[in-house]
Amino acid sequence: QVQFVESGGGLVQAGGSLRLSCAVSGITSSIYTIGWYRQAPGMQRELVARITTGGNTYYDDSVKGRFTISRDNAKNTVYLQMSSLNPEDTAVYYCNTPRNMRAWGQGTQVTVAS
Repeated sequence: QVQFVESGGGLVQAGGSLRLSCAVSGITSSIYTIGWYRQAPGMQRELVARITTGGNTYYDDSVKGRFTISRDNAKNTVYLQMSSLNPEDTAVYYCNTPRNMRAWGQGTQVTVAS
């Protein structure tokens, strides 16, 4: 059974940084495109970044230049380095395989204080 375990969230001041981790089990993550998503209160879940098996990346315009997605295939883990955070980044962050969506993990809460 595929499981995603997100971690690394927390409370940070505007302008600060956080590094999120997504530990994947049940599949060999290196053969899948992995995406980071977020869901703010009252909003739909949205894709913010994804990374292909070849290392190609995509970013939503709202995070481009501030967030960096990377992967460590040996650890079956995908990371999201977030910098220059602002209150609009406040959300629960999740990871998943966008081309074959699976059950969501519990997510990790990111709260950015102004």
